[in-house]
Amino acid sequence: MEKLDIRQFSSIMNYGLFVMILTHTLTHTFQNIHLVLFPVLMDEFKLGYYELGLIAAIPPLCQVVLSIPAGMLADKFGTKKMIIFSQLLSCAGSLVAGFTQNPWMLIAAVSLLYLNTTFYHPPSYSYVTKTIKPSDRSKALGLHGAGGTLGMSIGPLSITLLMGYFAFEWRQVYLFWFVALLIGLIMVLRIKADPDEQPKPKAKDDTPPGESKSVISGSMFWFIVFNAMRGMGASMTAAFFSLYLVKSQGWNLGDATLVYGASSLVGIVAAPLGGFFADKIGEKKWTTVNVAICTISYALAWLFPGTIAFTAFFIGYGFFNLLSMASNSSLTAKLSPPRQRGLGFALYFLPGSIMGAIAPMVAAFIANTWGIFPVFIASTLVFALSVPIIHFGVKVD
Repeated sequence: MEKLDIRQFSSIMNYGLFVMILTHTLTHTFQNIHLVLFPVLMDEFKLGYYELGLIAAIPPLCQVVLSIPAGMLADKFGTKKMIIFSQLLSCAGSLVAGFTQNPWMLIAAVSLLYLNTTFYHPPSYSYVTKTIKPSDRSKALGLHGAGGTLGMSIGPLSITLLMGYFAFEWRQVYLFWFVALLIGLIMVLRIKADPDEQPKPKAKDDTPPGESKSVISGSMFWFIVFNAMRGMGASMTAAFFSLYLVKSQGWNLGDATLVYGASSLVGIVAAPLGGFFADKIGEKKWTTVNVAICTISYALAWLFPGTIAFTAFFIGYGFFNLLSMASNSSLTAKLSPPRQRGLGFALYFLPGSIMGAIAPMVAAFIANTWGIFPVFIASTLVFALSVPIIHFGVKVD
């Protein structure tokens, strides 16, 4: 096996990829803020489990409706225009969240922030795959993914820092990040047009060897099912993670958000590292092995609820899950022809949006009927079912 060398990552870095990494970070900063604030929102707005489930479910439902159109628009209008549009949505969402007066305003704000990710992901991933040669694709996607995992971690961690040490009110956290979004928008305006906005080659078939000639295939179907299972388990966990630790285990909100944020923060290392090994070992094999290990680590976290053991196993779950991020993205590129790459990535993210809408209500039903802890037992079973699906269902060259 080839030795890991940091220069292999620096050699593919350019301004466009750097901006994609930065904007991916900002895009995901808001993804989990409202979820880890559930203990605060529950007390401030006097909400029950089902009301919290609605707050968690409605924004992803908006994503479901617009996921496929977002991918098609990325293919039609080019990536730069769609990324600019997505950044404008996030700016609007952060402002509405910063002046929220009731749960419905918060739902509207978070829906805008989630639609930002809907319109951002297909063009940004398409941009990276089309501007980086296939042999370096997983490495580039690993770096891009690291930006997203950084965002997912610093969102909750910013609550710990800003609310815990600087006495921010939760609305002010959203306004704090608005400034960073404006900087990201300005940087996007300076990137070059992607290949979709340049003259097309005249060749009838420009599909590289080893990649799919149609986005509709049996392997793509099972890949979507696989991602749906992973998305359901993750969404069930996110909806009630901090609430369980704070209300049932006696943790303070800062510690709960710290652990949840750390499980994503490890992606700064895991995502690029996973991209390197995916290129060497093979995307499917690397994905299968890591989702199996992360499922085991997830189960052990809930079986050993002591503070140290839980923290170690839950961060381990995040680390191994994120090791497969780049290989997942690279599999999507292989299963999507270049001219339908935006649609392919829309299909890749669609299951997460669907399950993001369904899973919180399922979790709310379980919590309301049997308690919060069974939510995580159910999540473990869902994660476990995804392993044979990727192993037996997805066929790639």
